[in-house]
Amino acid sequence: MLSPERLALPDYEYLAQRHVLTYMEDAVCQLLENKEDISQYGIARFFTEYFNSVCQGTHILFREFSFIQATPHNRASFLRAFWRCFRTVGKNGDLLTMREYHCLLQLLCPDFPLELTQKAARIVLMDDAMDCLMSFSDFLFAFQIQFYYSEFLESVAAIYQDLLSGKNPNTVIVPTSSSGQHRQRPTLGEASMLEGVEASLFYQCLENLCDRHKYSCPPPALVKEVLSNVQRLTFYGFLVALSKHHGINQALGALPDKGDLMHDPALDEELERL
Repeated sequence: MLSPERLALPDYEYLAQRHVLTYMEDAVCQLLENKEDISQYGIARFFTEYFNSVCQGTHILFREFSFIQATPHNRASFLRAFWRCFRTVGKNGDLLTMREYHCLLQLLCPDFPLELTQKAARIVLMDDAMDCLMSFSDFLFAFQIQFYYSEFLESVAAIYQDLLSGKNPNTVIVPTSSSGQHRQRPTLGEASMLEGVEASLFYQCLENLCDRHKYSCPPPALVKEVLSNVQRLTFYGFLVALSKHHGINQALGALPDKGDLMHDPALDEELERL
């Protein structure tokens, strides 16, 4: 039975929304690269196993970063894989540095960029030195926000900086592509971080951004909820609030609630069987 979402969309829009072409192109590339091995058991079996792995979220393991970040499903799958592979770090109560967490990320994606790990660590550490220790849960939820919504946060940083400088928010130029055409996230100095911006004005800008942003962004209603609790806030204060928001974690759907972070019955059962 087709879902209501599927029935409401034309075929081409549904396929684009689900990034089917991305996976077809990747499957064909994998097929051509490994055609000698694949010829032994058939192309049909290869495509079956490939798309099964996409559904299960294991298709992103040990792949290049450009593929891991290519679709929302890939990003969610990578977050889930990172949690499942390294949750024992949290179970044991170990505290790690940013560099150590980056090494764990590189075990799953060898070319994972250090800059993304640094940005995630900054959400946790704020003004503390980057070599300070972090718990697994603190880093994981900060990393989830930074990684999954990276393009959105680039635009948010630009808007925040414009508001700090007194520019009219209606004339803010918002980056719309991660291809290098947008400006780099501005450096937010200590003075601006302490000063912050008016939350209601900030929300007006973000509401417009969510309406036209082609990348993933948090549900506008939850962003409004975050900003309605304060009169002013800093950029990193906003990121911290996003990373700790139960509803945003649920809407993203990659990780369990914080209280269940150390529990994975399916994986535990499989490990016990082995």
